[in-house]
Amino acid sequence: AAVDIQPACLGLYCGRTVLSVNGSLETYGDCGVCPRGQRTDDNKICRECIGSPDRYDWLYLGFMAMLPLVLHWFFIEWYSGKKSSSALLQHVTALFECSIAAIVTLLVSDPVGSLHIRSCKVKKLSDWYTMLYNPSPDYITTVHCTHEAVYPLYTIVFIYYAFCLVLMMLLRPLLVKKIACGLGKSDRFKSIYAALYFFPILTVLQAVGGGLLYYAFPYIILVLSLVTLAVYMSASEVESFKDLLVRKKRLVVLFSHWLLHAYGIISISKLDKLEQDLPLLALVPAPALFYLVTAKYTEPSRILSEGGNGH
Repeated sequence: AAVDIQPACLGLYCGRTVLSVNGSLETYGDCGVCPRGQRTDDNKICRECIGSPDRYDWLYLGFMAMLPLVLHWFFIEWYSGKKSSSALLQHVTALFECSIAAIVTLLVSDPVGSLHIRSCKVKKLSDWYTMLYNPSPDYITTVHCTHEAVYPLYTIVFIYYAFCLVLMMLLRPLLVKKIACGLGKSDRFKSIYAALYFFPILTVLQAVGGGLLYYAFPYIILVLSLVTLAVYMSASEVESFKDLLVRKKRLVVLFSHWLLHAYGIISISKLDKLEQDLPLLALVPAPALFYLVTAKYTEPSRILSEGGNGH
């Protein structure tokens, strides 16, 4: 009865914290922000997040973890030069940095010391932007109820990026200084400088668009992997299967894109129904095969020559 006469808790994400529990009777505090690791239930009571991330949540976290790694690899390749033999070792080091950062991030997350994490279920897009739903009961005073309703999917990405940055600054400069002998002094650290630019960009991207990325990342993966594969094969003048086999690096790039295609397809389907979703993975090589089959018909020099002959 004491609970019933309390004023209504306004706002989409405002709730009452549980102060004490006496048997089946709970005592609640004033309406306000829920503590970290809790979110409101249907009765506007702050409840602890005791669930585990589902398959789609893990796929989202995997996507956010891959972003810095892919950018590391891109800039290492971009600045390493054709004559440098240090690129492969730098690629392996970047993979090591991101892998260790991911493991440490999981270990320091609640429950500490375990690779498992507890989380709240994402119900809708607004769960990512609770700061936009602080109520103003009298249109003057704002009740601040901003908290992480999608705990810990929002903040765990920032923690991971911080560990990635720290590990890169500890390991990569020493490595590059010793092995990048084929590069000039001003070029050997450019991949590290690039990371100092893209980590803040990724942080802002997560802060502003985390919720949008959560729902759109499977389609972003598919579109970007298709575009980058087409651009790479065009820039490398790959027009047949023979051109792919000439250099091992081209095969590595091709298989990497195929893995991204598969990741995007799995993220969209969530593999809820294996008998229906697994056959979709057979579509993974389709874009590359289509490109190789049609490349000879779209060669600009051939089109120009045929156009000239036609006139």
